[in-house]
Amino acid sequence: MPQNKQIHLDNRPVGEATASNFKLVVSETPQLKEGEVLVRHHFLSLDPYMRGRMNDAKSYAQPQALGQTMGGGTVGEVVASKNAKFAVGDKVVGMGGWQQYSVVDAAQPGALRKVDTAHIPLSAYLGAVGMPGVTAWYGLVKIIEPKAGQTMVVSAATGAVGSAFAALSKARGCRTVGIAGGPDKCRYAVDELGFDACIDYKLHMDAPSLSRALKEACPKGIDGYFENVGGMVLDAVLTRMNAFGRIAVCGMIAGYDGAPLPLSYPALILVNRLKVQGFIVSEHMEVWPEALKELGTLVATGKLKARESIADGLEAAPEAFLGLLKGRNFGKQLVRLHD
Repeated sequence: MPQNKQIHLDNRPVGEATASNFKLVVSETPQLKEGEVLVRHHFLSLDPYMRGRMNDAKSYAQPQALGQTMGGGTVGEVVASKNAKFAVGDKVVGMGGWQQYSVVDAAQPGALRKVDTAHIPLSAYLGAVGMPGVTAWYGLVKIIEPKAGQTMVVSAATGAVGSAFAALSKARGCRTVGIAGGPDKCRYAVDELGFDACIDYKLHMDAPSLSRALKEACPKGIDGYFENVGGMVLDAVLTRMNAFGRIAVCGMIAGYDGAPLPLSYPALILVNRLKVQGFIVSEHMEVWPEALKELGTLVATGKLKARESIADGLEAAPEAFLGLLKGRNFGKQLVRLHD
């Protein structure tokens, strides 16, 4: 069995996360038992939710254990199998974590899923045709419930979730507006992802300024908002929401370092009779097949061209992850793993 490089959570961050919170270790891979498979990972997914799990705090996910491999989504191939349902060479997606190999009990429901790479690249199963894509689908379809002609807004618009949201929203006939950081991301949002407009939040120092930009981009107000950021962005959006608007709360990356995120105008939730609903996509596994079917079609037909930022080698994962939290990535952040 091969030696396996892993990245463990060594200590918990105080305030901002740093590279010193992580530790690279080399371990021996255990022999396979009946029902298990050995997966060699090709790509590792880096996602904002991982920052919350680094804290030892009550949250929707169990905290990441210290001295253990960081959890996370992976795609790869089966290189050894003691399970009749998986053959050597099968391409699979699972939660292998920040390591080169994983031993998976493939008999557990949902532990490992075979994927077809004929029309969809393997890496896409960690982005547009994976958890981020289904996240966008659930927030839009099940919480916001868009109708043709309505105006949809998403923050972190060019990331893995935002880019899928754009394709799904446009497919439903909605005016779709993004909020992203920097002119390059905003150009890409409009030219490649099909957003009707994209606002560069870096040009706005406060919520009133961003609110004015939203008024221009959303002349009929905002009917649905997909929240990834919080803070000033949420304050600005709340001032532009239409009566009976819907807000799907997926993430609050502005508050991941532990600083409180006060709301300036909570009364607007009442005044405009808004629906504000948080959700965790892993609690809604029943919708995944329907969502993945639509997302797979969008990618295979070229209607969803999601960009990827790829860091090379497991050792690059901590810095790439810290960059993701600062918005340095362009599109879905992945780590390409080598032997």
